[in-house]
Amino acid sequence: MSQITTLRTHLAAGLIALAFLGEGSVSGSEPADFLPRGSTRPLFKASDPPGVVGQARLMGRGPVVGYYQPVAINGPEGVRFSLPHAGNPNPSGMTAPAERLEAGFLIGAVYRFHVTHIPGAIGVELFPTVEVIDRTYPPQHLATRYPIEIQLDDEDFRTVLNGQMVTRVIYLEDPQTAVPEIQNRKTNVPLEVSEFQDPLAVADEYGRPVAIVRIGSLIPPSQPALLPEFYFGYPQWAPFPHTSASQSANHDNDPNELE
Repeated sequence: MSQITTLRTHLAAGLIALAFLGEGSVSGSEPADFLPRGSTRPLFKASDPPGVVGQARLMGRGPVVGYYQPVAINGPEGVRFSLPHAGNPNPSGMTAPAERLEAGFLIGAVYRFHVTHIPGAIGVELFPTVEVIDRTYPPQHLATRYPIEIQLDDEDFRTVLNGQMVTRVIYLEDPQTAVPEIQNRKTNVPLEVSEFQDPLAVADEYGRPVAIVRIGSLIPPSQPALLPEFYFGYPQWAPFPHTSASQSANHDNDPNELE
């Protein structure tokens, strides 16, 4: 399988670099014919809200509607992650904090998760979002063995605590051009993208984008009636059907193991 890789960009607070280049064919003159050579016009702009790209993917080809894409989120040592229970408007209705957040996320939905125990920031809580915009195609019955890996690091949190926003685009490398090297937490270093570049468009040049992570400083509103909007309607998510993808990785050499 191709490796999962990350692009990261740091933006001023409140800005999100998000665009999607549409593909298609039309007869007659193309819009690009009226633009300077080398320029393109994205179908979606950076000001579009989270969820737009994923929803657009649902209108494309492939078995993506209703599919729960396995995702695993990791962070620096000590950091804890949790998810709100679907349909539970209680702010305390979170899963137990864990070092590794594993769940199946619907493509097109936006999930806001909870981050605590950040090194050097005692008591600080963050509520990033993850939007799965495409799925992977692992071997049959091994979907949870090969989730989309999202590795957050100390720089992400330092940047957010300094008042900026971090946007990560996770993409599946093109197997024809990918570097033939196994990646892990130490070697999977994100590629830094300038704030003047669109990380989604850049990721599209390297491979196939599958997820967008946005880390800012928003916190839940104090009014309970506003919580469903903050959590994007509490979309359904699916727990992993086995103990841990990191633990099961120790059994990769067992050809008879199915999940």
